[in-house]
Amino acid sequence: MPANHVAENALATIGTVCWTVQLLPQIWYSYRMNSTEGLSEWLMLTWGIAGAFLGTYSVVQGLNIPLILQPQLFGVLSFVSWTQCQYYAHKRSKATVIAMFIAAVAIFGGFEAGMIFAILPSFREGNNASVQFFGIFSTVLISGALLPQFYEIYRYKEVVGISLLFMSVDLLGGVFNDLSLAFKADFDIVAGVTYSMLLDGIVILLALILNPLARRRRKRLAAVDGALIEPSEPEKLESAQADQSNMSGGLREDKKETGGSKTKDGAIIEAGMANLEIV
Repeated sequence: MPANHVAENALATIGTVCWTVQLLPQIWYSYRMNSTEGLSEWLMLTWGIAGAFLGTYSVVQGLNIPLILQPQLFGVLSFVSWTQCQYYAHKRSKATVIAMFIAAVAIFGGFEAGMIFAILPSFREGNNASVQFFGIFSTVLISGALLPQFYEIYRYKEVVGISLLFMSVDLLGGVFNDLSLAFKADFDIVAGVTYSMLLDGIVILLALILNPLARRRRKRLAAVDGALIEPSEPEKLESAQADQSNMSGGLREDKKETGGSKTKDGAIIEAGMANLEIV
């Protein structure tokens, strides 16, 4: 395919917008729910670290500006979501999580800047090994980061705590970034593999399969619990009849006791009257 810089930058810009806003639905979802239950903190931390490696690769390789900006924004928003996990799941204070966020951004931002200046000279001399390492390692980190999330899905037997809009936009961003690389003079295979987020698609597929099954399972359990707690209509009728019978029996016994007591009192009075007549 012939090189087309206009198409390359246009598609890369769309991909960058997708990958910039992809984490915003997840951040909003966690904030609205006041919980990150089901979301792996290791996913977000590893993605934040991967942003530094992918950013180094993008800058040194001289990719288009949108593709250079994308890893920086991706890494920062990943660290935001990671600090939400610290706040909601681990109950750390706001001051602590803000300090953790600033420290993470400073450490890995400084690491990226240092690595760019360290490998640029050798890259300009034709040594591609170091920059290829950064590109491949970022791919490994981004893909491998989803493994802890798959464990969370296995543990809950459904996709919990993840915004499906986030995963969908993430997948879409990867598609547009890959298309932008197709319009370069030389297709960058390492970057193309990095942007091909097949595992995101698997998460979405699992959500479509497992979540309806989990909802049906909860409904069945609720129905069983309701049957155990709430008696059926025949049982209610039998219970009412038994109560009525007990009340009737109690009334009859009370009448008998009252009648017996009256008879005894009458006998005592009659005996007293007889004694008076004799006297």
